Amino acid sequence: MARHILSKDRYEYDVFLSHASEDKDEVARPLATLLQELGLRVWFDEFEFRIGDNLIAKLNAGIDNSRSGILILSNDFFGKNWTQHELNTLENRAVAENRVLFPIWHKITEAEIRAYRASLANIFARSTATHTVKEIANEIYEVISEFDVLDIRE
Repeated sequence: MARHILSKDRYEYDVFLSHASEDKDEVARPLATLLQELGLRVWFDEFEFRIGDNLIAKLNAGIDNSRSGILILSNDFFGKNWTQHELNTLENRAVAENRVLFPIWHKITEAEIRAYRASLANIFARSTATHTVKEIANEIYEVISEFDVLDIRE
């Protein structure tokens, strides 16, 4: 896969973090904070939204300006319109522009993922049932760091 298109210089953010509000305290906020501490540029709603912002415009700009997407997949995630919009847009960018998706399964099984969106079960994921948020953050950081090494070599 030609990942040179994921060059850090082309994007404002390294990751766009998509999640349901119910998963914010347990997973999304700690993950966003850890990724920032590791030096990644993270689009996370709490870091970006300001009073008066147009939600859809701001979400779309965040996705457009991110090299990759993190999907915190849960039953709550699949029950929301906003997250479905984010998922559809991120999947489109992954296919059309070779961007990477990082699925994180949170309190959800592979069977449930397949029932909601079978294509997501075909992307190697991490689960909060088997990995800590810190372990997941470190692995995402390692993968994104490889983008830059690949870009320098190409």
